[in-house]
Amino acid sequence: MKSPLKNPLKGPKRHLIALAAALGVVAGAGAGYLVQAGREPKLPTLVQPPLPQAHGPQPEPLTESRDRKVRNDGDLRELLLEKPGGATTPDWVEPQGWMDYAATFEDPEAADTFLAEQEFLRAAVTGWEAGDQDVQIWLAQFEQKKNFAAPADDSAETRYWAESDPDVESRPIPGTGEGRAYVHPKLYHESGVAPYYRAEAHASRGDLSVHIWVYDDDPVPWRTIMDLAERQMEGL
Repeated sequence: MKSPLKNPLKGPKRHLIALAAALGVVAGAGAGYLVQAGREPKLPTLVQPPLPQAHGPQPEPLTESRDRKVRNDGDLRELLLEKPGGATTPDWVEPQGWMDYAATFEDPEAADTFLAEQEFLRAAVTGWEAGDQDVQIWLAQFEQKKNFAAPADDSAETRYWAESDPDVESRPIPGTGEGRAYVHPKLYHESGVAPYYRAEAHASRGDLSVHIWVYDDDPVPWRTIMDLAERQMEGL
């Protein structure tokens, strides 16, 4: 079974709507800031005495295996789950494991500008086919020099679209804060392909957002999507 969606992240016009909403929030926040900046302050300045500085031996530096920043700055593809034995790599997975993240949006040109504002850095992808089941996993990395919330926002957007299905069922992914896994219990009908079942998981950790999709001819069990999500997050 080939991947039923060229881009499982969106349906028609979804990212255009999300992009417009995001830009509207930014514009509104900017306008609010300008209004506040022009007002006279009404509260007295808070004064706090200097805090005592800690003394004593400094903690040992983290080893490379424990330092997330060092690990993430390496080959991002190595953080992706490995393809299970017996599974095959489908043609919709990029041969080198890198992906054009902007191309997954409905309007790639507008997405380039939006992702630049989000401090998007790079994205890696893996996937496999095992019987009638397809799996696809994306890791998107953000620089977080100014926009520290970008990975969480990226995960929140995909969770929003997952939850737009009125029949979807969801569960939290342990240890991920807002991360959640979703199972769509009803067959999904799309023009040009046979109906299929789907499940997905979206979370963030540090400077990475994680997106996982599973497609199958049969209903996707909870243990399948939760196991993938938990193992992928543990690897981060």
